[in-house]
Amino acid sequence: MLSPTAFENPCPTMTEVNASSEAPRLEPIDRPDSWWMRLVYWITKRTLGRVITPVKVVNARVPGSASVAQKMNATEKQLSIDPELRFLIKSYVATLNGCSFCIDIAQASAQDQGISIEKYDALLQYETSDVFSPRERAALVYVEEATRSTSVTDATFDALRTHFDDRAIAELTWLNAMENYYNLLNRPLNIGSDKLCAIRSDIEATPARHAA
Repeated sequence: MLSPTAFENPCPTMTEVNASSEAPRLEPIDRPDSWWMRLVYWITKRTLGRVITPVKVVNARVPGSASVAQKMNATEKQLSIDPELRFLIKSYVATLNGCSFCIDIAQASAQDQGISIEKYDALLQYETSDVFSPRERAALVYVEEATRSTSVTDATFDALRTHFDDRAIAELTWLNAMENYYNLLNRPLNIGSDKLCAIRSDIEATPARHAA
């Protein structure tokens, strides 16, 4: 794996997805009423560098959804699927659904974990690009088909089985469903990128600027 500082372009821009500068359709809540949401705001800012827009737009109005997100994030960390493949799946599904917020937070998370994100710009050509392994292609075909039609053909599933065991297939299916869940929260409400990846890049670049 590469460290975040090894990336020449740490925030790739394959396509300007959902690049609208329009505000979210619901007003972000900057000062939540409950102690629970104030805690969520504090943790989010400490972890990500800012209180992300979905928290201020959705979680603040549906406080229980913050617990759901917390549990899903914890579950993802326990998956046996390698982090780079998880990044590719989440990024590709978010791209299919036009969720720029989700693409950005996936890139920021990858930077935090030291995951190479160099394949991101080639995702739209994954079926023909030689930077992807047959295993990665099989996973991407599976999640694309499931995302587009909510089902997959026997041929797609059989191809997946040649690379993944039953546990990994269940994990891939869950990860795809989780990403679609987040995409469907953000897109209808016009929640775009929070520039989290750029924040990470600025943090990484600051020591170098001071050293110079």
